[in-house]
Formats: sequence, C-alpha cells, structure tokens
Amino acid sequence: MRIRILALGLAAAMAAAPAIAQQAREKVLRIAMTAADVPTTSGLPNNGFEGMRFLGYPAFEGLVLWDLSATDRPAGLRPGLAESWRQAEGDPQEWIFTLREGVRFHDGTPFNADAVIWNLDRFFNNQSPQFDPQGGAITRARVTILESYRKVDDRTVALRTNRPASYFPYMAVYILFTSPQSFEAGGRDWARVAALPPAGTGPFRLSRFVPRQSAELTKNAEYWDRARVPLLDRIVLLPMPEATTRLAALRSGQVDWIEVPPPDAIPALRSAGFTISTGSYPHVWPWFFQTAQPPFNDVRVRQALNYCVDRDSLVQFLNGTAEPSVGWLKPNDPNFGQPEHRYRFDAARGRRMLEEAGYNAQRPLSFKVMISTSGSGQMQPMPMNEFLQQNLREACGVNVTFEVTEWNTLLQATRSAPGAPVLAGSQALNPSSPSSDASVMTRYFSQAFVPPNGFNWPQFNDPQYEEAFSALERATNEADFNAAYARAHARIVDGAPWLFVVHDLNPRAMSRRVRGFTPAQSWFQDLVRVDIQ
Repeated sequence: MRIRILALGLAAAMAAAPAIAQQAREKVLRIAMTAADVPTTSGLPNNGFEGMRFLGYPAFEGLVLWDLSATDRPAGLRPGLAESWRQAEGDPQEWIFTLREGVRFHDGTPFNADAVIWNLDRFFNNQSPQFDPQGGAITRARVTILESYRKVDDRTVALRTNRPASYFPYMAVYILFTSPQSFEAGGRDWARVAALPPAGTGPFRLSRFVPRQSAELTKNAEYWDRARVPLLDRIVLLPMPEATTRLAALRSGQVDWIEVPPPDAIPALRSAGFTISTGSYPHVWPWFFQTAQPPFNDVRVRQALNYCVDRDSLVQFLNGTAEPSVGWLKPNDPNFGQPEHRYRFDAARGRRMLEEAGYNAQRPLSFKVMISTSGSGQMQPMPMNEFLQQNLREACGVNVTFEVTEWNTLLQATRSAPGAPVLAGSQALNPSSPSSDASVMTRYFSQAFVPPNGFNWPQFNDPQYEEAFSALERATNEADFNAAYARAHARIVDGAPWLFVVHDLNPRAMSRRVRGFTPAQSWFQDLVRVDIQ
C-alpha cells in the first residue's frame, strides 16, 4: 500500500511539474503605484492620470492614442481605434472618425460604430441605461466641448464640438471604450462590471481585481496590432501611497518597479544596482489660487508669491528629480511666449509687491492650501509643501496652513465651486497637471471651463488670454496656431492664477531585471515593450 501511495504521489508530482515550470517561466512585472487604492476597474479609472497610465490605456483604448515611441520630443498622437480623422469640410466644429476594421473587444464582441455611440452615451447621456456617473464626471471634465455625436455608418462616426477646436483630437484620447456586453454581464451595474472585470480592446486585459489590494493585467495575445503584442505575461499593480513603503518593497524584492522613489534614496539605489529612470516631460506641480476671492483676487499677491519661491533650493531638496517652473509650459518651450514677468527667487521684490497689496509684518498674508498625502503626479507632496511653507514664511513673511486630504478628495475639490464644503476653507489647492497640449490648457484656464465644466478652479478670467485662445482654436496652419498659443501662455504667466513651482522629471526606480523601458516625454508610458529577465 505504501508503495502504491508513493507511486501515486510521484505521478501527481510529475503531472504538476509542467504547470509549475510554466508558471516559473511566466514573465510577471510587479509595480508599486503612488495611489492609496486600486484605481477603479470599470473601464474608466479614477485616481487621476496614474489610473489612466496603469488601468486605463493598457487595457482600454480611444479613437486616438498617444504616440509614445519617441524620446526626443513631447508625445504626439497616432491612430487608435480610428484609423483616421478629419474636420468636416466647411464645418470646423464637426470631426469625422473612420473606425479601424477587424478590432474585437477582449470578450470577442466587435468594435464598431454602435459600440462607439453606446460608450459615448455611457459618459455623456444622463438618460441612457448605461450612464456611468463617476466615469461620466471624469470624462466630461477632460472632454469639455463635446456637444453631440452620431453614427454615419458601421465604420464612421461624427463628433460635434460646441466651438471650433483645432486641438480636439487631443481630447479624444481620454474617451476610453468598453464592450457593451460587459455591462450586460455585470447585470447593468457598473460596480459589478468593475469586479468582472470588463473587456476593452488594449494590448493587456484586466484579469483580476482585489479591492484595496491589487489589480492584474494579462497579455492580450490576440491584440489587433500584431506588432504590439506585449512581451510580459502579466502585470501586477499594487497601491502603495507611502514612499518609504514603496522603497522597502523594491529593496526586498516584493516589487520590481516603483513610482516616485524618495529623492534621498536615489544615490543608494543606484549604487545597489537598481535602475533610476528620469526624464523631462510636460508636467507641472503648482498651487492653484482662488482668484475670484481675497486675497488672490489681487494679481499683485499672486505675482509676489511667484517671486517668493526658492525653486532652485526645492530642486536641490528633491535631489535633482525636478526642474524649476516659471509658467505652465517650460521656459524653453517654443510656445512659452514673451510675458512681462520672468519669475525667479527675488524675496525683496516679492515683499515689496505684497506691501503694495496691503500685506506686511503687522498684517501678514495668511491662507490655507489643500494638499494630499500622495497621488498621481504628486511627487513628495508632504515634504515639498512643508518646504514651501517654511520658504514663504522666511522669505516673505507669509503664513500658510494646510488642509491635508486624500488624493481623490483633492481631485473632487478641483471640480468644485468656491466655498464648497469639500474645500474646508481652503483658498488654494495643490494638484499636479499635465502641460502637454492646448486641450489641457483650455480646461485649466479658459473661463468657459470653471467647475463643474472643467478644472479652471481659480476662476481665471483674462480677456487677452481668451482672445488669443480663440485664435488658436480657429487656426488652420501651424504658424498661426503656435503664435496664438504663445500669446495665450504669456497671459497665464503674467496673470499668475497658479503658483508655478516645479516640473517633475517623472522619477521611477526598478530592478535590474526590468528591461526595455524607455521613458517617453509624456505622463503616459508604453508597457508593451517592457520585459523582465
């Protein structure tokens, strides 16, 4: 009997060996995100652009996609689920998209014009059965000018904007498409759909989701672009909001890749053989000022604070993982323009401007800023904000207090009107922002996009900016577009609705086993060509 049991055990072990060997050969990349929770897995993630980076674009796609193939210039656009697009002849408000043939969702159902209209109704039609309040709020805040849409035929859809918008394809990248069958499989309940998880069209598919713990992406071996089938078998995404926790997880081998390592740990990580990836890209870390109310309704106050900030010392404090910001765009950007103010650390000038506005040692400027403990693009928000707090007090006698909150609450605040309860009396906010293109500029600075229509939380209202941006929207050639862009940006610099602090360098650290990652000049990154040894 014992011999028989041993034989059966040996047979079972031999049978299991191929499966174990296969699992051992599986290429799995484990990433620690800065998010405090797993971004929503319903096909349109929350948690800002970090959610889009990891649980958006890898699995779900838009009609237009980011071109992340170049490293020597900011990312542009490439065809996605639409193989081409154009403005309708004689009507600059209508965009015609020709859909790609032969694309299927991960569940095998076809991608076509009906699926496009169904998804647009999900985000933009409150009366549709599939309306998604959370996904709709996020998408509408990014795609602020879509007026209507219609099916032309099975391979063609027309999207109409409420104003001429030369930049509209840059907004179209934020509309992600999910299989309508996913909604039916989830009992027509988006919360249940998120747990399935749902089907997209991307190079990875969502395969597992454990609330507040992890999400997994699996290679889509049948991806429609055969040249871009992933090298990895799986990606495991883990929320780790604390930088020290992410660092410990990397050093211990719990993860292979971490977002935003602590700056003071970077030299030691390099010495230990870890790869540190940084790169200049269009992204800015500011404070938003509420310009509709005192004290920030006085432009002198806003400009003064921009002279009071010691950006170079903050960059040094961050161990070189950022560069000074003196505008929404970088100073070497050809569209930076010619503003009157060229901000630098000049405490004497800042104090003088504050005195002209009525603030001095006897009546110091005091205000509250809402900040987050972590989050998408936030770098090291607690120590960075504490640095600014001390800097402003010592340089210009300004008293700053903080309302510390969670990242998604801060995002909610940016979509709220002045005085909303979520602000808890805050007069400034500290979200970060991409500065990649004019479609982002308009939703942060144009008067039409004050909350809830966009992210112009400061209520910035500058007629010269509006005039320049209108010319940009109607431009039909690159020269006119760029000239208008530069004029509009110069008005943003001089109007100073933000405290321009730094542009981060998108730092991340990874094990030497991670191969093939090349950082694009974008907040979003291409995981398809990443491999692990």
